[in-house]
Amino acid sequence: MSPALNLDLVSLRIFVLVCEAGSLSRVAQQEALVVSAISKRIAQLEDRVGTRLLDRRMSGVAPTPSGLTLLEHARAMLAIMDDIERDIVARARLPQGQVRVFAAAAALAEQVPEDVAEFLTAVGHEGIRVSVEERLSHAVVEGVRSGAATLGICWDVVDSGALHAVPYRTDHLGLVVPDGHPLAGREAVRFSETLPYDHIGLPAASNFQTTLRDAARVSAEGLHYRAVVETFEAAARLARAGVGVAVVPREVAFKALPQEARQRGFVPLSDGWATRRFIICCRSRDQLSVAAGMLFDFMASRGDSL
Repeated sequence: MSPALNLDLVSLRIFVLVCEAGSLSRVAQQEALVVSAISKRIAQLEDRVGTRLLDRRMSGVAPTPSGLTLLEHARAMLAIMDDIERDIVARARLPQGQVRVFAAAAALAEQVPEDVAEFLTAVGHEGIRVSVEERLSHAVVEGVRSGAATLGICWDVVDSGALHAVPYRTDHLGLVVPDGHPLAGREAVRFSETLPYDHIGLPAASNFQTTLRDAARVSAEGLHYRAVVETFEAAARLARAGVGVAVVPREVAFKALPQEARQRGFVPLSDGWATRRFIICCRSRDQLSVAAGMLFDFMASRGDSL
């Protein structure tokens, strides 16, 4: 194996400039160097490759056949190094940082994961990290207000106070029922019509369950639970299995139900409160880091795009 030439890039660059200018003195003037320094660089290159690279003439210099070969490779090497430098500098300038997000369970069960994934996989976002934690809507607002979270996503019924808040997404509640249920296949139902049937609910502390309890108070039937589960998806599955009926967002139900079961197995609620609006909030948009500001703007742009 032949020994490595160990050609340094500075000498190669000077060699290319000399070949293009046809003059050592002209390059010396351009690069603020003395001619002897350039001549020494060329001599070192010739010593390393073991052959003469330049013909010295009265009118200047010109590359020898070996010099022309080196000139071609030197240009290619310098172009590659320029590309490497540009890529490294560009990556160093990419936004960096960790963004902590608190999100209500309903929002987290629907589009938040997909939206965050789309944001993180976008070109130029490689240096951004996002953590999303589930909280009740009132705890989302408190977390953002206290600085525990940078951004919050919650139901707009919660008072966000002085926080900066913009619309995020809208969802639509409906009833998941088993095959053969009396309400199956209806175009829409009022929530009061569901009360004679056993329900499958979520934990009592959630804003969602509070809304259902408040809506049920106007009826003498009351709200009766056959089972309580942690997620909308679990509620939808139990409802389809015939355990009871479940109020869930349409977007979640359509993920949980097979396509052929969606038309009869999900019945929209006609009550005004069944259309829920979510917000994304922060303490101040102007004070967000670059990474957090980019995520805030991206999530806000998803608003009402369902």
